[in-house]
Amino acid sequence: MEENLDAAIETLLNVEKQMRLAGDVAGTKKAVTDIVELCYRARAWKTLNDQIVLLSKRRGQLKQAVTAMVQQAMQYIDETPDIDTRIELIKTLNSVSAGKIYVEIERARLVKKLAKIKEEQGLVAEAADLMQEIAVETFGAMAKTEKIAFILEQVRLCLDRQDYVRAQILSRKISPRVFDAVASKEKKKPKEGDNVVEEPPADIPSLLELKRIYYELMIRYHSHNNDYLEICRSYKAIYDIPSVKEDPEQWIPVLRKICWYLVLSPHDPMQSSLLNCTLEDKNLSEIPNFRLLLKQLVTMEVIQWTGLWEMYKNEFENEKTMLGGSLGAKAAEDLKLRVIEHNILVVSRYYSRITLKRLANLLCLSLQEGEKHLSDMVVSKSLTAKIDRPMGIICFQRAKDSNDILNSWAMNLEKLLDLVEKSCHQIHKETMVHKAVLKA
Repeated sequence: MEENLDAAIETLLNVEKQMRLAGDVAGTKKAVTDIVELCYRARAWKTLNDQIVLLSKRRGQLKQAVTAMVQQAMQYIDETPDIDTRIELIKTLNSVSAGKIYVEIERARLVKKLAKIKEEQGLVAEAADLMQEIAVETFGAMAKTEKIAFILEQVRLCLDRQDYVRAQILSRKISPRVFDAVASKEKKKPKEGDNVVEEPPADIPSLLELKRIYYELMIRYHSHNNDYLEICRSYKAIYDIPSVKEDPEQWIPVLRKICWYLVLSPHDPMQSSLLNCTLEDKNLSEIPNFRLLLKQLVTMEVIQWTGLWEMYKNEFENEKTMLGGSLGAKAAEDLKLRVIEHNILVVSRYYSRITLKRLANLLCLSLQEGEKHLSDMVVSKSLTAKIDRPMGIICFQRAKDSNDILNSWAMNLEKLLDLVEKSCHQIHKETMVHKAVLKA
């Protein structure tokens, strides 16, 4: 059989040479793919690898022939008898397609397959390094969804190997606005001279599924830094996906997570905006406990930590799986800290001056703890305050600069002159009326 195979290959090689020298694209492609198919049918995998390398290196080989050969051989990867043969075939095709723009998409798919095999073997770092060699964002002919799926795979592997810096760099290659594109929009017909975009493979998820995968990876990344507000925004994006919003079994857990991470987020304008936006959501009425929790944060009243914790402790324990195991204890501490910060902000609204002792009583804390939390908020610029430590008095009034004082004086003078003018007008009016009465 080997002699017959060698003879058949030799014959086809002669045909391929004649077609190539004649510049016959269709004939060359046919000869090349026939050689590849012949080796596959004979299950001669080593001969197949040798012929692929040989054909790609022949003098003046046509680009179309190399592309057809690589595409044909890629169909046989899953038909290989064992994993070593599969890896060898992928590496052969990879070396043939390296540095050739006309088979860059095929090379990206080959690298992805090889990385998957490496990951299954437990070599996550090696798989991540392989994937990072390919910059798919520069491929003009690759479908948008396939590009996004490839980059998301790169991000996932970096997160698996705990390379958070590189994961962040790779994630920035995807703009979140790309997920807002209307899927039903008709495709424009390519103009003459434009690159024809290839159709993505069948296993590539849709744009909305990719959106969910993207934000789930972002949640993993931000969980590493305990960036609660960004985690909340990621869940909010998942919540806005139509398929999630239509299914109560999906949106109720996501909405609970949004509420928890809103409560855990430090107070700032973005957090306040998201909080009010979430409170206006009609779906929140399905989970009244969380509506009450958010309502307490919006209301300018002091929250008793012990009462709040007793009410929501069981809910919090149930959500530990959501918060990520080891993050549970840290999140509980942060929750208490957010309640203390809320209470300090409430006190600053109602008092211009207050003693440290009174503040500590209102917060149910010791003097040292109350002073520490207040100082932290001042340092983070969440609050403006000055502490007179010998006297133990806190002043929440902001010190005005000279321009502000002069402006307030000018405004006060303007108001005073307006009042004087109105008074003069009223006196003059009364005088005229009185004179008219006397004449009558």
